[in-house]
Amino acid sequence: MAESNYPEPSGDVSDVGSLNPGQLGFMCGIEVHQQLATGKLHSRQSGDLFDVTMDTLPDDWPRFSRRLRAARGEGGKVDIAARFETKRNRSFEYVQSPNSGLIELDDQPPLAHDTNALDIALTASALLNAKPVSLLQTMRKTVVDGSNTSGFQRTTLISTGGTLETTIGPVGISVLCLEEDSARKLDAVTTANGEKVIYNLDRLGLPLIEIATEPDVKTPEHAKETSIALGRTLRQTRRVRRGLGSIRQDLNVSIACGDRIEIKGCQDLNWIPRIIKLEMARQLHFYRLANELRAEFNLPPLSSDRREDDADVEFEVAERVAAKLPLKFVDVTNHFADCKSKMVENGLAESHTMLGLPLPNLAGKIGTKQLDSDGAQLPRLGRELAGAAKLAGVRGVFHSDELPAYGITQTHVMRVREQLGLTDSDGFVLCLAPKWQAELALESVLFRARNAWHRVPQEVRNVVIRKGAPEDGTTTPMRPLPGGARMYPETDIPPRVIDEDKWQSVIDNLPMTDAQRQARMDNYDVSADQKEQILAKELDDQFVEFHHNLPAKAWATVLLENDAVDPRLSSRVLAAKEQGEITREAINQVITHFSNRLPQFEEITAYAKQAGLKPADESDLVGIIESVVAERLDFVRERGFGAIGPLMGIVMQQAGAADGKVVSALLKQTINDAIK
Repeated sequence: MAESNYPEPSGDVSDVGSLNPGQLGFMCGIEVHQQLATGKLHSRQSGDLFDVTMDTLPDDWPRFSRRLRAARGEGGKVDIAARFETKRNRSFEYVQSPNSGLIELDDQPPLAHDTNALDIALTASALLNAKPVSLLQTMRKTVVDGSNTSGFQRTTLISTGGTLETTIGPVGISVLCLEEDSARKLDAVTTANGEKVIYNLDRLGLPLIEIATEPDVKTPEHAKETSIALGRTLRQTRRVRRGLGSIRQDLNVSIACGDRIEIKGCQDLNWIPRIIKLEMARQLHFYRLANELRAEFNLPPLSSDRREDDADVEFEVAERVAAKLPLKFVDVTNHFADCKSKMVENGLAESHTMLGLPLPNLAGKIGTKQLDSDGAQLPRLGRELAGAAKLAGVRGVFHSDELPAYGITQTHVMRVREQLGLTDSDGFVLCLAPKWQAELALESVLFRARNAWHRVPQEVRNVVIRKGAPEDGTTTPMRPLPGGARMYPETDIPPRVIDEDKWQSVIDNLPMTDAQRQARMDNYDVSADQKEQILAKELDDQFVEFHHNLPAKAWATVLLENDAVDPRLSSRVLAAKEQGEITREAINQVITHFSNRLPQFEEITAYAKQAGLKPADESDLVGIIESVVAERLDFVRERGFGAIGPLMGIVMQQAGAADGKVVSALLKQTINDAIK
């Protein structure tokens, strides 16, 4: 048994900023999943994503329905997370986007790894000083939540043992893998036979780099810094996708008196410290609740360090608690015939059943909604029970600590308590749903309630999102933490050797560092703001390659304004402007006109002439400007150089196409001569 280094944990869960990571035995590792800017990993389909919703899905995109079941892993066991998903009785509908074919539908064996994706993964490994494995063996990772049509995700270990430097110290890189991204969830529909989930297959199979760190993260703030540093390292390859959803962070968090929790959905890096602190508070709260409940049952208390747990003692506690909290469903539907709650009325109208689950000795322990000093919900058992129930597909449950409420009166509560045979110290939970689903939901509730006498269960949790952003930083359960049983070899993809020559080629062709890129941009006469934007948007390679002796500031402006366009087109149009073939104001118009193809220089000049975008001759401009100034000489003498602005529009209208900068300079000179 490991020696404990942690005293009884201190800290106020209602003030997460006061929690001390060191005193609580905080541990944290990070997993980053980054999409690569290539085609799909094992099918050679394009990596295009389609901005569609259920309301905008094209009618001609085929749809396919499936049910998935868990398979045994290499060791002959069914993974706990896969077994849980199978219980949820869900069906799946897949929408076949134009970039998905037989491989995405699991109707054809996969192809070998996309070469570009593999090169990027090896490059990222080298940037993190990780060591490549000598043989790439693709594995199948069981996933039966419907996000993979096959029921598994293909993943390949690329390298191990790297290091990421941060200001607080090095963070070890445990593994770097190359894997397939999952399908995108479009909607979920509740049916009488269970939930139906609709997925779009456009994202399925996109290559992802997955990087998992060692638990070397020291503080919640350090977790944010580490995530930023990992993202910066991946972007250094200049071959990863950018934009919302292209990179995802998972947090593995624990404190000594709690246990490992994997938190998904951390899209906004600024939220990471708060999410972690709230998880620390949650684990601390349930450790204290467990010891309070154990004391009432005269059971041995939990240690402040999970390493001191005795399996035999915990098994005995579980046996005692299971005997006190048996699995007992009671149909209490008849007590709610006169209930005025809309939720209850609607459920009964659909012939749903109201089941009751007794929770002996838990009255007052389930809790009601309260907020911490920053407005986040405080941890409470009731929220955990509701989260467990929702995994069965129900909208929620009612529990005794919050009733009467929601249209359920004290009379209804007393009827239920009487039928369940409860004392004042006992609680209960109600679930209104189709009977099979209510039973599944209350079974999950019971198992989570029994776990209140133990540490928090190892599980995967998801950040609560509202309107596209974290609601308050709290999380809800998704599924049990998966184990090793979910992995087994992929037999359709042969192993691949990474030899010394291949690795040396990667080392010899590493991308430029951020410092080198900044130093290169310093060689060009652009403003500090332009340089910052070009580097931030990763346009410096295009800037340098297609500069072609163009004025640096003008080229920077055109490139930044048309960053989604082929830089060769932008460069040619600016060159035409510099040669007097188009006006300065017409640059973006010409680029837009040719945005779908790359024209020759002669086509650009011909279009400019035809569209009236070629600048007027300077001699013609001088005549127009002198005439305009002469006609308004009194106005010019009254306003001086202040007349330039009002006269610009008049000159431009008469000149047709003209360069505004040239017109302004000639106007200034003509006005200067007129007012001498």
